[in-house]
Amino acid sequence: MGDRSYSLKNVLLETGFDYIDKDVIKTKTGLFCVEVDNGKIKNIKPNQPSANLIDAKGYLMIPAFKDMHAHLDKMLFGLPWQAVSEKRKTVKDMIAYEQKMIPIWLETSIERTEKMIDMLQGFGTNFIRSHFNVDPTSGLDSLKNLEKALQNKKSTADAELVAFPQHGLFYTDTLPLLKDVAKMDAVSFIGGVDPYSLDGSIEKAMGAIVQLALDHNKGVDVHLHEMGKSGIKTIEFLIDRTLENPQLRGKAFMSHAFALSRLSTLEAEKIAARLAEAGVGIVSSVPFGDIIIPIPILRKHGVEVLVGNDNIQDHWNTFGSGNMLQKANLIAELYGYRTEFQLSRTLSFATRYKLPLDDNGNQQWPKAGDAADMVFIDASCSAEAVSRISPVKSLIHNGTVVF
Repeated sequence: MGDRSYSLKNVLLETGFDYIDKDVIKTKTGLFCVEVDNGKIKNIKPNQPSANLIDAKGYLMIPAFKDMHAHLDKMLFGLPWQAVSEKRKTVKDMIAYEQKMIPIWLETSIERTEKMIDMLQGFGTNFIRSHFNVDPTSGLDSLKNLEKALQNKKSTADAELVAFPQHGLFYTDTLPLLKDVAKMDAVSFIGGVDPYSLDGSIEKAMGAIVQLALDHNKGVDVHLHEMGKSGIKTIEFLIDRTLENPQLRGKAFMSHAFALSRLSTLEAEKIAARLAEAGVGIVSSVPFGDIIIPIPILRKHGVEVLVGNDNIQDHWNTFGSGNMLQKANLIAELYGYRTEFQLSRTLSFATRYKLPLDDNGNQQWPKAGDAADMVFIDASCSAEAVSRISPVKSLIHNGTVVF
C-alpha cells in the first residue's frame, strides 16, 4: 500500500483482564477502528462498519516482532538444503570451513539476505539485530552486501548491525579491520566471540572490544559459548567494565552466555543481580536439552533478556524457524508459563517488552502517537497467540502494509 494514511476497521484489541479471586481467567477484547497517518497511529476509535475502511477481519492486533540475534550475512537460506556436518565440531573447525566458503556465499548473499528478510517478515518481524562477519576472508564485503540488501528492504524492515569478528580478534588478524568498521555510522555494536578459547585471553580480547565501543560510542554484543570458569569470568569482565563506564549501561550484551546454564540457583541469583546492577543484558536463542539458561531468574532481577532466532539454515544449525512467536511459545513451554496471565506476559520476548496490557490489565498499547508497527494474528488474545503459535495474517511496518 503506497498511501500511508488510512483507517482500519474490525481491529481486535485487548482491553483488560477478567479475574476470579485475583487470578486472571480471561483477556477482554473489543473491536475498534485504528487510524494510521504518516507512519504513526493517529487515533483509536469505536468500531464502525464503513465500506471505506480497510477490513482487519477481527484479527488480533499486537506489536510487531523484533528478532534480536540474526546472521543475515551468511545464512545458507536460498541455497540447496545442507544439514550440519559431524566433521565440524569446534568453533575453530567452523572458522576453517567459513574461510573456504565465504567467497562463494558472498556471490549471492544480497539476494538471499532479502529472501531471508521476506521470510522473517512473513512471521511478523519488522526489526532485526544482525551480526555481520568482519574477518580477513570477508574483509568488508559481508557488511557491504548486507547494507545493500537492507537498503533494498528499507521501506518494510529496520535493522541494527553488530560488527562480528567470527574468526577471533587475534586468532586471525582481525583487529585492524574491526578498528576500521568501528568508525562507521552504520554499525551500532562491537561484537566478539569466545575470547579465552579462541584468542587465548579474556582481558586482551574483551579489553579491545570494550575499548573500541567506548572510543566510538557503540554498544557491545559478544557471543559466548564457553562453559565453566572462563565463561563466567568473561561475563564478569563485561559487568565490571560496564560498571566502570556507565555510558555502556543498556548497550552491553552477552549473547548465548551458555555458562549461566551450569550455575546453581544461588550462583545464578548472584550474577543476575550483578547483571541488573550494571545494565548488562543477555541475548538468547532459547536453547534447551543440556543447556537451559535461567531466564526466569534473570528477569526476576530485571535483566533485559533479548531473544532471536540465530541460526535458521546455516552451517552451525538448521533448527531456527525464523518465527519469534514460536520462540515465545518455546519459552512458555520450557519454563512452565501456562496461565492466561503468564502466557500474555511471555509475548514480550517476541516484541522486546512491548505489550498491549500492563501487568494490572491496563491498556498501554496502542496509543495515539505510537509507531504504526503491528502484526495481525488469527487469535483471540495474546495468550492464545503464544500458546498456539497462531498464524500471522498481516504486518505493518512504520505505516506501510508489508502484506
